[in-house]
Amino acid sequence: LVGLLLVLTAEARVGDSSQLEFCSETEQCLLFDLICKNSVYEVRHYDSVKWVTTNYTTFSMEFMMVPAFWKLYKYITGENEASQNIPMTAPVLMGMPEKSIFRMDVFTMSFLLPAEYQLDPPKPTNDDVYIQETPAMNVYVIDYDAYMNSWSDSKYANKLSKALDSAKAQYRKGSHFAAGYDSPKPKKKRHCEVWYVVEGDPVCDPALQ
Repeated sequence: LVGLLLVLTAEARVGDSSQLEFCSETEQCLLFDLICKNSVYEVRHYDSVKWVTTNYTTFSMEFMMVPAFWKLYKYITGENEASQNIPMTAPVLMGMPEKSIFRMDVFTMSFLLPAEYQLDPPKPTNDDVYIQETPAMNVYVIDYDAYMNSWSDSKYANKLSKALDSAKAQYRKGSHFAAGYDSPKPKKKRHCEVWYVVEGDPVCDPALQ
């Protein structure tokens, strides 16, 4: 069993937070391989991993964040079939539809499952919460130091998409991921990210070095 968990941890790349400079509030974080970077964005490879996820239909992330967070928090604090307490990890990942602010759409929020729960996570007892496995993927990433909200997320998503369009990079349009590594408590330096999923071969524009 120990050997299997070690293999699983290596494949899922959920590991010690000390391996990431910007991930310091939890013991485990989502790890990645850096493919390339320039002054605006970087390209990362993530292996397939499991998350606990909930959906929320609303106008903006502000309406979604608190109720979605608490549904997931209840799962990791015992609202699961094994009644187990599961350690918090980072990042908290949100699926962000790119839409008019006046139109409702489906947002998602996900907590990364720790390495020891990647193989066989306990089933949620709330029908609004489910286990999700994301495939291995490459992503374009831009980071920023600010509280995450609709304004900051949109600002940096636009900055990243403009840089990618300028580089003629192919990426999945119409939605992106917002990744948060910090709790809401005041902090001198925060770390939030916007991810676009790479389509085709990743591009790092040398003009932005």
